[in-house]
Amino acid sequence: MRESRHTVIIGAGPAGLTAAYELARHGYAVTVLEADPTYCGGISRTVQYKGFHFDIGGHRFFSKSERVEALWREILPNDFLERPRSSRIYYDGKFFAYPLRPLQALWNLGLLESLRCILSYAAIRLNPIRKPRNFEEWVTNQFGARLYRIFFKTYTEKVWGMSCTEISADWAAQRIKGVSLVSAVWNALRPTQQANSKNNKTTIKSLINTFRYPRLGPGMLWDACAAKIRAHGGTVRLGCTVTALTQEPNGQWSVHHTNADGRHETSSADHIVSSAPLREIVGSTTPAFPDAAAKAANRLSYRDFLTVAVILRDRGTFDDNWIYVHDSSVKVGRIQNFKSWSPEMVPDPSLTCYGLEYFCFEGDGLWESSDTDLADRAMRELEQLGLASRADFVDACVVRQKKAYPVYDDAYAANVQVVRDAIASHYPGLHLVGRNGMHKYNNQDHAMMTGLLVAENILAGSPVHDPWRVNEDAEYHEEVRSSHAPAREYHGASGLRAVPTRAS
Repeated sequence: MRESRHTVIIGAGPAGLTAAYELARHGYAVTVLEADPTYCGGISRTVQYKGFHFDIGGHRFFSKSERVEALWREILPNDFLERPRSSRIYYDGKFFAYPLRPLQALWNLGLLESLRCILSYAAIRLNPIRKPRNFEEWVTNQFGARLYRIFFKTYTEKVWGMSCTEISADWAAQRIKGVSLVSAVWNALRPTQQANSKNNKTTIKSLINTFRYPRLGPGMLWDACAAKIRAHGGTVRLGCTVTALTQEPNGQWSVHHTNADGRHETSSADHIVSSAPLREIVGSTTPAFPDAAAKAANRLSYRDFLTVAVILRDRGTFDDNWIYVHDSSVKVGRIQNFKSWSPEMVPDPSLTCYGLEYFCFEGDGLWESSDTDLADRAMRELEQLGLASRADFVDACVVRQKKAYPVYDDAYAANVQVVRDAIASHYPGLHLVGRNGMHKYNNQDHAMMTGLLVAENILAGSPVHDPWRVNEDAEYHEEVRSSHAPAREYHGASGLRAVPTRAS
């Protein structure tokens, strides 16, 4: 091991652990510091409660990057299940396939409402919005105002706690298959094919029907990754909260942290790889960031999230991976069925476990509710939606997740750029990765790729890759790719889904 080149990695989520794994397997000394005293994986961890396993959100294992796919297989070769993909929308007491199947949607809505939707769509096609700037305008252009209000507005505003007119059009382009109502109907009847001019192969543009999933949840993968890092001589320490970063006059870094036993320690490093929230990193660094960068970081904000995992007697109510709840009379935004992700997540086959997801801000009324009140709300809303009976309730567990989503307000991109410029000018050796580290809506595979690219930059001794380009293109993230590259071969950072930018 090359002890003279030490890297401290802040956060044991997908980005941090991937960077650590790549460095450790090349013989570099790495120390991962994770604040959680129990779990690796960050937002991709799997919580255990009385033998039950559940995610913080849902994490399908599918990526357009073969390199990421190969890494998943390398870390966890024998424990992936092939699972059917199933998600639906709950609206007005009915279930609609998601992504939308227009013919089914119109049938479920009934003759009169369907006619209104068709007329609404015809109206927007006759007079489309030129250069749609926000989520509402983009979706309205694609489906008409009526379908937008039914299938997109309520859920999106639940997630972000902001109006759809404040969310960029790019966000819609990456989260919704980029089709109009007419082309969606056509695609439902016949898959489209697109010739790839580069290799003269045909790519079927269709949504994935299956995905891989660790039999005991995504945390199983990240526990295995941590074990491999240790096997390569690296260190992964849980319960270690980073409190400050100091850039020494000689360019080295000192990372100050509090350990699980309350002791304060300092680790020296040539490089720091941080997946911690960008705002916190800026505020804890010495020498202090320039005033403009410090103010820009303080303007970054986050959306928080909590999961109420409800254990019930299994009545086979639904077998989806999750259901999006487009009903403004309840606060729940999405309902996971963890048994559908993997039967091994539920230890007793007579029981099931639903995860009700609530989007909130830290400190608001929902966040501050007691676990008992949240469990009661979850059961009340399940009954209201017709998805469970209180008589079948067995137990519940609440998990609160701070800073689950970086918020994309009017100035977020400019604020992030100011911080990036300050790091490039004043803080060599400080590298940002992952969703919160970069204040960028990265999925698990995107986060992993940023960790890989930063690790390769450290290994090369120079910035040979730009991790900020990961997740820049706006390709739909669940379209099936046609080619498969050899394991460990690098094909660049493209092909991973874009981050939204606010309308100007």
